[in-house]
Amino acid sequence: MKLILRILLSAVAVIILANVLPNVSVDGFMTAVIVAVVLSILNLLVKPILVILTLPVTVITFGLFLLIINAIIILLADKLIDGFAVGNIWWALIFSLLLSFLQSIFFTLLKDDKS
Repeated sequence: MKLILRILLSAVAVIILANVLPNVSVDGFMTAVIVAVVLSILNLLVKPILVILTLPVTVITFGLFLLIINAIIILLADKLIDGFAVGNIWWALIFSLLLSFLQSIFFTLLKDDKS
């Protein structure tokens, strides 16, 4: 149940960001749910591989390269999902940062609600 709620909250965050950011678009709520699921899967399967492969660059940049990896994951989701579009890597980077921020707020509210 908690996983489903987290995915729905992530979908809401995707919808909010698609309405706020000019170069990010999503067709509807169902597409946003698909985006949330695909991002979860990509973060689970692809991101660890990218982190290991780019470890030297990540160390040299004091971890800032992880932001680029997040943007690459967003662009990969863009290519995989019809109805979800991100303009370029810079918009993917902004989307990634704001999505993480919104998710942390939503998930914190979720924890506080259950206490």
